[in-house]
Amino acid sequence: SARALAEGAKAVVASVEYRHAPESRFPAAHEDANLAYRWLVENSGSLNADAERLAVAGESAGANLAMNVAINARDAQLAQPDHMLLVYPVAGNDMDTPSYQTYADAQPLSKPAMEWFVSHVFADPSQTADPRLDLVDRTDLSGLPPASVINAQIDPLLSEGERLAKALQEQGVETTQKTYDGVTHEFFGMGTVVPEAKEAMTLATTALSQALGVK
Repeated sequence: SARALAEGAKAVVASVEYRHAPESRFPAAHEDANLAYRWLVENSGSLNADAERLAVAGESAGANLAMNVAINARDAQLAQPDHMLLVYPVAGNDMDTPSYQTYADAQPLSKPAMEWFVSHVFADPSQTADPRLDLVDRTDLSGLPPASVINAQIDPLLSEGERLAKALQEQGVETTQKTYDGVTHEFFGMGTVVPEAKEAMTLATTALSQALGVK
């Protein structure tokens, strides 16, 4: 995905690693993502990148991190990203949504798999109410950069992704959302063999190019 975004958007893409659970539980990954963003902005010159044209992007848990980076950049008055690319984001803590019910046994991501992740990432289940995870219930989304939200139909996270897009729109954030039928979580980036993934990547790179002023 990172290489396809770099090629399609004609942009420098930094694919950032972060600490993982269970060794490092919530909010370690969020802390690492924010530190990485600050480092990339401050060291953009060494990467032949332009810190005045920025975007954040991620898939699944990475999409949650990307949006949190944008929120932190806004609140800490850091350099602001110009766009958020959020691909099937983890955006809520309700595991009884319509898509969780319909696609509880989906592959490669199922409801039991998400329950397993939660049990390992969070020291206590009550932590899932933290606004860094429960993005769909936040009321402070105004002032964030425009967003592209991409979802897969056969995915427990579909409902919260669509709800997040609606919350962003209702709070004045320019947001485009598209659900791709017949595909599952993790389809993004498989454009070589999955036509819908190629379409989704084109949507993503077009949005990024426009936001970054790439000609």
